[in-house]
Amino acid sequence: MDPARRMWLGEICCSAHQLELCYGIDELAFQTTLQYGPEVDFKALGERYGAAYLDKLLFHIVAFEANKILSLGPLTLDPGRHATWFTPDFIKLWQTVNHKVWAQWRYEHNRPDYHGPSFEPLVLDQKLTCLPPVECDPGKIENLVFCGGGKDSLVAMKLMEGAKIPFSTFTYTHSIYGSAESQSALIEKLMDTSLPISRHKLSVNDTFLNTPIDSFCSRYQIHQVLAAETPASIFSVLPLVLVLGYRHIILAHERSADKDNLVWNATGEDVNHQCGKSLEAEILINKYIQEELISGIIYFSLLKPIHDVIIFSMLEEHLTSVLCTHSCNIIKPWCKRCAKCAYVWLNYMAYLPIELVNKIFNSENLLDLPENQISFRQMLGLEAHTPFECIGQISEVKLAFELVRRKGVMGTAMTTYTTNVTPIQDWSKIIAEYARVVTSDARNFPPVIAAGVLPLMKHASQVAQKRLMTALDLSSES
Repeated sequence: MDPARRMWLGEICCSAHQLELCYGIDELAFQTTLQYGPEVDFKALGERYGAAYLDKLLFHIVAFEANKILSLGPLTLDPGRHATWFTPDFIKLWQTVNHKVWAQWRYEHNRPDYHGPSFEPLVLDQKLTCLPPVECDPGKIENLVFCGGGKDSLVAMKLMEGAKIPFSTFTYTHSIYGSAESQSALIEKLMDTSLPISRHKLSVNDTFLNTPIDSFCSRYQIHQVLAAETPASIFSVLPLVLVLGYRHIILAHERSADKDNLVWNATGEDVNHQCGKSLEAEILINKYIQEELISGIIYFSLLKPIHDVIIFSMLEEHLTSVLCTHSCNIIKPWCKRCAKCAYVWLNYMAYLPIELVNKIFNSENLLDLPENQISFRQMLGLEAHTPFECIGQISEVKLAFELVRRKGVMGTAMTTYTTNVTPIQDWSKIIAEYARVVTSDARNFPPVIAAGVLPLMKHASQVAQKRLMTALDLSSES
């Protein structure tokens, strides 16, 4: 019998520092537990801002956490007791974010006609749905920087330090990646090389993503699940923002997050694995939060004006910290056999001392591993689309391959590059495009941060261009 494909939102159980969110599809129920630090007290938040407002805030957390159920192709959505908060503005936000994020899922499952679930009839409480956003008292520190433990987080923290702007950090661990303790230890090791004023943690335990996908395959006819990690994390951090009065939520997504992996011929739409990290999503979610939940705060990506070419180049000034980075989404710190590991290893080899990279990756040559060959081909533009991962663009990959080749590093994927990729005749044009600072993408920066950080980026741009011109024997052209 075909499943009804009825998605539903269940109860939110709230204790002092913890949320347990329930949601599901048909008779399948899943839970996500969010364990905050002791500074977040939900009872105190309810007393301060009112029970209705707290319910509204927690609804947004469960709604964006539960949207991973879209991976099972629900046809209807039953909001249950949360129907009160399904306002036209919320529905527009939720549907827009999910339609764009799940473009990848629809492409991978050849579902061009799927537009997400329809909503069961809603009865809105007009008194509650008009509940205005709250203002929180400014805290001692304005800036909260997300730190996931990778090279982007490292560069964001170093830019804040270089600009002498105080900041705290926010990290979260997820059960899909193993024990919270081991993940925290990796991230803490990186943060020990920086200077955050305070460190805040969120531990996520999720039964949906921990359930083997084989459990869903035959019944729901899928082979891949997807989660909108960034939008969900933005709403999940809001209780901490309210408690401590942070004004600026700072992420570290670079310019390539705005670039699609392909244009889907069946629908004509861009399919972008990173669209939840895009400037478009940033502007959309910011506007909603400011108008509906908390006025006077803003979230933005500190690295949005620059590409990975500058970011990897900047790492040369922080080699001790680079040793503490990790970026794998399969096995922490590195599985060495996924597109993300392959991409980071390639660029570390291109921009950093080989001895350092060998120390991080135990001297393993990722160019030779069979599991990485399709990923490298996709990165080089030799397949239908680039990898569905958080990585840079094709020209950046070609530049990295060329830098690695000139260092004398060989391997199977290097042979693919030298025999199948048309040689670049004008490397200086690539450098000019990807080693520049696009200040218009800093439009969401608060003035004090723009004034402190943009000059540092422009200096890093000049340094990167000079290094690359030298490495590629182009200095005489300048």
